Amino acid sequence: PGESTLLQDLGIEMPAFKHLEYPEEVMLRLEGLVPCRESQVATLLLIFGERRHFSFPSLFIYGHTSSGKTYVMQTLLKTLELPFMFVNCNECFTSRLLLEELLRQLQHLSSREEDPAPVSCDTFNDFVRLFKQGVMTSSLLNQTVYIVLDKAEQLREMEANILPGFLRLKELTDQNVTVILLSDIVWELLRPNTGCLEPVPLYFPDYSIGHLQKILSHDHPPEYSFDFYSAYINILLGVFYPVCRDLKELRHLAVLNFSKYCEPVIQGEANERDTRRLWKNIEPHLKKAMQTVYLREVSSSRWEQLQEDGEAGQLKGLSAHAHVELPYYSKFLLIAAYLASYNPARTDKRFFLKHHGTMKKKKNQKKHEKTSNHLLGPKAFPLDRLLAIFHSIIDCRVAPTANIFSQITSLVTLQLLTLVGHDDLLNGPRYKCNVSLDFIRGISRTVNFDIIKYLYDFL
Repeated sequence: PGESTLLQDLGIEMPAFKHLEYPEEVMLRLEGLVPCRESQVATLLLIFGERRHFSFPSLFIYGHTSSGKTYVMQTLLKTLELPFMFVNCNECFTSRLLLEELLRQLQHLSSREEDPAPVSCDTFNDFVRLFKQGVMTSSLLNQTVYIVLDKAEQLREMEANILPGFLRLKELTDQNVTVILLSDIVWELLRPNTGCLEPVPLYFPDYSIGHLQKILSHDHPPEYSFDFYSAYINILLGVFYPVCRDLKELRHLAVLNFSKYCEPVIQGEANERDTRRLWKNIEPHLKKAMQTVYLREVSSSRWEQLQEDGEAGQLKGLSAHAHVELPYYSKFLLIAAYLASYNPARTDKRFFLKHHGTMKKKKNQKKHEKTSNHLLGPKAFPLDRLLAIFHSIIDCRVAPTANIFSQITSLVTLQLLTLVGHDDLLNGPRYKCNVSLDFIRGISRTVNFDIIKYLYDFL
């Protein structure tokens, strides 16, 4: 403690991480690259040990999305210049793609070729044999080789021997290799039913608001001071932190809205310390951005243009149809269901037949007796009426196959439709449409269908 205090008084910075094999400059650089993850990095350094040391056969690193698992692991391995192979299991979604990509990266490590020749590998037994050959005939023989499998939960979809095989790869190859699994789920959901060698678990907790403030503040542009950008990040987190804690999304929002925050300073209407005026200027734009968190319905350049033009009306309802992404036929089925719920059945001929003639008015009907169907709510309709309207409004001939009926079931599962009266076996199932007018108009725009022309209330 006395030596550390003396060094701090002399202005000499001491690294938070210490390792006998790596110089202090490397540890200081690593500390600056992985803020707010000092505890996890220190644990990994202890597990890794020195290059020639035998490490654990497998590690399981888990935590929620955007908790820094992938970034920390890649940064640590690159900074320490350790030999490693990294594969995203979402990209290599079959066992053959996964094993061949690992062998390709192993060839690159051992031969330093930029584009090594592809290797064919059909089974995990072939992978063990080829991996052992690749390690023994290269400079990797006397050091630990790391295999990092990101999105490791996808291994459950592959053959039953893939995950247990990776966990025992050190034993099967008799080489100094460590397999690191990165996942968003806990080990209990990934553990094979047949049993396996248990990996060493390491948990990455979510970033707190203080951590996010510290990380995002380091992204400040060079033309502005750190305190100015830190105050902006504090405002941004105050608005978005209750609904969004994804570091990537918050970083995107910070870059997207910073130009609007700087406007009063650039125009000379306020200085960097006038936090109240800067907040009043940015508040309405942050509230608009709240409507499209996690969505990309407009590009960043288009968003900035709308902010500059002040076209608030065009921003209204941006996320009206993006809460659920539907197949092409499902969109028309939902439109047909909405028309069946809010149009009287007697008006179907008028809207959907070419030669429907004229509708005769009842003698005793008065004009003021027409009540808005949207005020009364959706009415139940039979399945045959839904399909009749669907075939009338779609612009191509569609056979009534099982695919169409399965999409109707999917709409019920998504709670966009409600199944009512399904116990009546003679009349068949009846449905109600649950979506609002704004929602169905958003769906209609995606298929270039003007639904207002087919609604009885808007005649």
